[in-house]
Amino acid sequence: MEPVKKRIVNVYNFVRELEPRNPAITPAVLLETISQQINVLKKHHLPATFALQYDALIDLRYQQLFKCELDGDYEIGAWWEIVQPLVEKAGLKWRGRFPWDWHANVGFSTGYTPEERKRLIDVYMADFRSIFGYYPKTVGSWFIDTYSLFYMSRKYHIVASCNCKDQVGTDGYTLWGGYWNQGYYPCRKNVYIPAQNVKSQIPVPVFRMLGSDPIYQYDNGLGTKQQGVVSLEPVYGCSGSNPQWVRWFFQFMTEEPCLAFAYAQAGQENSFTWDKMKDGFVFQMKYLSKLAAEGKITVETLAQTGEWFRSHFKTTPATAVVALKDWKKENRKTVWYNSKYYRINFLWNSDTFRVRDIHVFNQNFPDPYLKTALKSSACWYETLPFVDGFLWSKPPLIAGMQVEGIEEGMRRILKVDAPFVCEKGTSRLFITCAVKTGGTMVICCSEKNVSLEFKGMPANVKPVLSLKWSKGSKVPFLTCRKNKLLCCYKEFKYEISCHNARFEIHKKENELLIIPDEKKLLLNFNSQHKKN
Repeated sequence: MEPVKKRIVNVYNFVRELEPRNPAITPAVLLETISQQINVLKKHHLPATFALQYDALIDLRYQQLFKCELDGDYEIGAWWEIVQPLVEKAGLKWRGRFPWDWHANVGFSTGYTPEERKRLIDVYMADFRSIFGYYPKTVGSWFIDTYSLFYMSRKYHIVASCNCKDQVGTDGYTLWGGYWNQGYYPCRKNVYIPAQNVKSQIPVPVFRMLGSDPIYQYDNGLGTKQQGVVSLEPVYGCSGSNPQWVRWFFQFMTEEPCLAFAYAQAGQENSFTWDKMKDGFVFQMKYLSKLAAEGKITVETLAQTGEWFRSHFKTTPATAVVALKDWKKENRKTVWYNSKYYRINFLWNSDTFRVRDIHVFNQNFPDPYLKTALKSSACWYETLPFVDGFLWSKPPLIAGMQVEGIEEGMRRILKVDAPFVCEKGTSRLFITCAVKTGGTMVICCSEKNVSLEFKGMPANVKPVLSLKWSKGSKVPFLTCRKNKLLCCYKEFKYEISCHNARFEIHKKENELLIIPDEKKLLLNFNSQHKKN
């Protein structure tokens, strides 16, 4: 009998001492927010992680609160946003508009040189240890540059980190194409990309924050340069503070296939204030307590999750997020699959089927801020695109890859029934759905490739995959040589290969075709792992 998969929830609350964006959010309001969070967590006996920004770390009120109120069930970690007192204590000049400035070239380590990053880290760690008697085990941030995370791992032996969910443009930060939700070992050249082997990885698992809606987050803001938010954060009325949405989120998380493990991060930064998060936070913590008591989830600190991950996985495992019910009742379903080589997303909308996203991971694709400081107020962390249903869409054309059938010289989109999803082994995910014209489509996602097979399809119907994008999209396709597609993104060259099929690029029609020799094909995402 296959062992029960671990389904993990981290309650993660990060703590700022100052909020300059709204004068009504005073230091006292921020402190009260954390105090109320602690009260709710203790009431439901839930472990949690509180991550301190440096201004909160050196504030005597927070020191007293945490030392008096938190016991061994709670973790005190580091929140890695850069503030004026930390910069000045490190002997550097503050360039911000306020003592805490959220711009990516000021408030994050990306805005500093590697030598400056070391000085900032050393000051933070020394002061943390002088206050609490130990170094933090975990460091979280919307994004941490590669050099800083590796330095924290090597010198201070942190066991886990966390970064923002995938998003485009929100607050000026874009993290796009990464290991979707769950957790991964980053490579030493790029913190946003999973390493493909032990030698190339930073031994600190990075977990994705905020609990994205797997159906509706991706397309939110389609056709614009900025996404909205549909997440587990308890301040958002349509999602994290909506009991119907929260129950749905944890239903698919606890009941659907997930391969190695399932993961979600709950909690909220104190900048949103207690008045705005109270209803959602109180409901979520009560509900998490119920699920934990029923044995459906394990609620633990980020450090505990990091230590468990490191003891169970030598390299990044394959995981899945499967949501086959639609909380909006609009008959949408989705499957996300991740491995250390690529991610892929499938979306069903009634009887239509679309591959919404494929991004490939190459550990030689460098962090753009690895050796130099970011000058812009905005930040971009990306991977290598093959299908991008968000950035390549401009309504009414929605980008993506669809399955079409060629019959009597005519191409038509194949209609399909609802999918059946099952796991086989530790890394393979099978998706099966009936095709309306007859036969069955079987998709197998494995660590390095994806196969599609059409069983029982009428002999006069020939399947073809059609990838379309909107005019003006910056697609990476250079040329194809029958079964190899040569790509270039941000001056980095990579290739994708197919077996039992061939590629055809039709740039005037904004279309890429993958034409099977018969009725089975395989897309390989490992062939691009060569040094550029």
